[in-house]
Amino acid sequence: MKILFIGAVKFSEECLKKLIDLGVNVVGVCTLKESAFNSDHRNLSKICKVNNISHIYSPKINSVENLNWIRSKTPDIIFCFGWSRLLKSDLLSIPRMGVLGFHPAALPKNRGRHPLIWALVLGLNKTASTFFFMDEYADSGDILSQKIVIINDDDNAQSLYNKIIRTATKQIEEFLPKLFSGTYAKMRQDHRKANEWRKRTKRDGIIDWRMSAISIHNLVRGLSKPYVGAHFEYEGKEIKVWETEVVVCGKKNIEPGKIIGNDKSGLVIKTGHNAVRLLHTEPDLKISRGVSL
Repeated sequence: MKILFIGAVKFSEECLKKLIDLGVNVVGVCTLKESAFNSDHRNLSKICKVNNISHIYSPKINSVENLNWIRSKTPDIIFCFGWSRLLKSDLLSIPRMGVLGFHPAALPKNRGRHPLIWALVLGLNKTASTFFFMDEYADSGDILSQKIVIINDDDNAQSLYNKIIRTATKQIEEFLPKLFSGTYAKMRQDHRKANEWRKRTKRDGIIDWRMSAISIHNLVRGLSKPYVGAHFEYEGKEIKVWETEVVVCGKKNIEPGKIIGNDKSGLVIKTGHNAVRLLHTEPDLKISRGVSL
């Protein structure tokens, strides 16, 4: 079975390494030299060169030039893992077995953009690692493999990302023999159960101290590295917040945004409900108690 691989993020890199370790026939790789919007971007050309795999940079994945290059590799199946652009019908129809995509959510629920970020920001206690056969719509094709991934209270974006990688690479090892032998099964999605998460913007990362402490804490978890970080402004400067903890505060006569504590562990800020301690900011903040942010 000949596999063509499409990807350009850290997850793509780990999956490609897994395929190489398993000794499958990767006949070509489409990747990106750079990305303006993927903070976890990976250029897969180095792996390709080390392993003597043909590759091409594909900023326009559906272009005639790109399609011709993919056709020349005569793939039986395409793996598209970690790619933010929709594949059109001309590309999807090239391999006889179709195009296998990936989405880190429990499809048909939570289709769309930024699934790891939204899962944490919304305080979900579980998500999933889902491989599915792609169609012309986002995340709506038949499911090949899905495994639940538990989200713990102390998970952040990096730890959840790592859980997804570990789960997904195990799934690849499990379903590859079935793909080779043609004994795999597909499960149709129930579109009535579907919802779609929207693309986040920079405004979604702004900390509003009127939010509850747990909502701010979850926002920080969701946007922590490798992503862009939650933030607020102080004296005209953008302050990134990478780590927080919720602090119980029953006082109702303190306005949100006021600093109510300042020690070695960090500033404690009153919020709409309870308070948050800023454990890691960039830059570090040295502000007196009683000041309002």
